[in-house]
Amino acid sequence: MPEPHDSSREQLKQHFAQRVIHQAHHILEIWQRLQHREWAAQDLAELNDANVRLQRFAERFEQVEHVGLSRSIAEALLTIEINSGRLNSHSINELNRLMHRLSRTGLRQGEPLSPTSLSTLRKPVYIMLQDFERADRLARQLEFFGLCALPLRSARAFNQAMAERHPAAIVIDVDFSAPGAGLVLAAQAQEGLEQKLPLLFFSLLESDTPTRLAAVRAGGREFLTGTLEASSLLEKIEVLTSAAQYEPYKVLVIDDSRAQAMFTERLLNSAGIVTRTLTDPIQAMGELADFQPDLIVLDMYMPGCTGPELAKVIRHNDRYVSVPIIYLSAEGDLDKQLDAMSEGGDDFLTKPIRSRHLITTVRNRAARARHLKSRMVRDSLTGLYNHTHILQLLEDCSFRARRESKPLCFAMLDIDHFKRVNDTHGHPMGDRVIKSLALFLKQRLRKTDFIGRYGGEEFAIVMPDTHLNAAVAVLDEIRQRFAEIHYPAQPHDLFCTFSAGVVQLHEGNDGLSMATYADEALYRAKRAGRNQVLSGE
Repeated sequence: MPEPHDSSREQLKQHFAQRVIHQAHHILEIWQRLQHREWAAQDLAELNDANVRLQRFAERFEQVEHVGLSRSIAEALLTIEINSGRLNSHSINELNRLMHRLSRTGLRQGEPLSPTSLSTLRKPVYIMLQDFERADRLARQLEFFGLCALPLRSARAFNQAMAERHPAAIVIDVDFSAPGAGLVLAAQAQEGLEQKLPLLFFSLLESDTPTRLAAVRAGGREFLTGTLEASSLLEKIEVLTSAAQYEPYKVLVIDDSRAQAMFTERLLNSAGIVTRTLTDPIQAMGELADFQPDLIVLDMYMPGCTGPELAKVIRHNDRYVSVPIIYLSAEGDLDKQLDAMSEGGDDFLTKPIRSRHLITTVRNRAARARHLKSRMVRDSLTGLYNHTHILQLLEDCSFRARRESKPLCFAMLDIDHFKRVNDTHGHPMGDRVIKSLALFLKQRLRKTDFIGRYGGEEFAIVMPDTHLNAAVAVLDEIRQRFAEIHYPAQPHDLFCTFSAGVVQLHEGNDGLSMATYADEALYRAKRAGRNQVLSGE
């Protein structure tokens, strides 16, 4: 039998990779579902069955990376089975780490599928606006960043699309096809669905409270008004649909009773919450710095240091001002409970407590705290980490890299001739370029990398577990692709480039010195002609 031509062989590879990646996405969807309820034996069985299929497909189609990941997931699930289905923080962390790696497969440079072809494998996002041309333009902009988007003209077209394939999310005008009809159509689409679809409602004009209330009742997760801008919409869709972005909540339990602490830990672990226990309150600050919890569960009465006293100590540190503290105590005196909450606490739960009550309270408090923190540490234009927080993350990662003897790289990027963009095309175009580079970096870099807006047109990237040559290669590939983006403008379309400097952590370096060396390498790239990536000391 003759050998297939190169083009035929490539088509076969594409077909095989699609089968594997579809199955990987199915596993990630199951994983995402598990984050919203207490885990049961049938949930883990469903995850295991899906992983068995992934391993079978990956072995058959010789997808080496997926074979390795599916085997690792099987080992992690087997560990849980050996422990009689009991989850612990180690197993949750291990599964989450493997899911992160699974979410990145097929997205790296050099994989058989390019980001463009990968977008066709993802579930589409249905876009329904009163102005179809506007919806079509928005869909094309989203597709450029790797999101499969489908504009629909009518309710009939939407129903036909739903009958063929459920979308990853729905963006719909509240007045699509008729006043208020979008709300009704979206609500009908959700009927009978076990897993509700992410709904994003849109209104050209600011809506009144009854309309927003109707959107909430129809299952709306977001309500957007005014101008629909691709980058901000993409960010909201990714938050609602991406299992890869999920990080288990982390809770620090401080209780001098080891039995009570372990009971609380097992309870929270059963709901997929990573928990660390501490029986000596004097060690709390060190544990906070190392673990960085989303929430603290604190006993009220402990020898040597009471709960309210420790809460005061924690609140003295600006970094932990917004971390919720829940008292868990047998204290039934309401006045004493209120006094304790006035000393830095956010809630008071009385022992004995129902497991569902504790889990729900912890989840809700942790979710709100994460949302608040994201507002505090992120840049409003791009959604990236702000200057202060990216440097804090660099310090944290450098400390962890030294402790674990792993490599770490830090990069600084600067858009070339950015002042000329603002002067020639105006600040709105400048903002558009900044936002598009932010999106491009988020799309092309790993989920484990940290990206920040350092200031103006400057960006900073913390790249854990990365050697210098790999960091330079990845950023240089991104640089080349970013230069291909064109921005419609008069009299000619606009193209932009960036320069970058990259450094690796060495003995004796700290975060501040890494930032200094990266800045120096960036400056050398600028002087050498711009549009290039140079490494530093």
